[in-house]
Amino acid sequence: MKKKTLSFGVLLIFGICLGDNFAAMACDACKAQQPKFLQGITHGAGPTSNWDYVIVSIMVIITLYSLYALIKCLAKPTEKAHEEIKNIIFNS
Repeated sequence: MKKKTLSFGVLLIFGICLGDNFAAMACDACKAQQPKFLQGITHGAGPTSNWDYVIVSIMVIITLYSLYALIKCLAKPTEKAHEEIKNIIFNS
């Protein structure tokens, strides 16, 4: 199960990062407005200050930590009681 989940995650990330026909790629007009670092990735006007990068970085860190905590809690629940909802779902 862990190998399948890890493989799916890796393939999903590579598909998003390396896919040429990914639906969220920026259009030609937006590419011209973006800094070189973000060209082809985002839509709209580029960041207006360095605070934009700081805010986005913090949001990414919080999101990745939340995803890690979710997967950790689902993979190894600390509750051992058979009445817990996670154990009922996993055992059925």
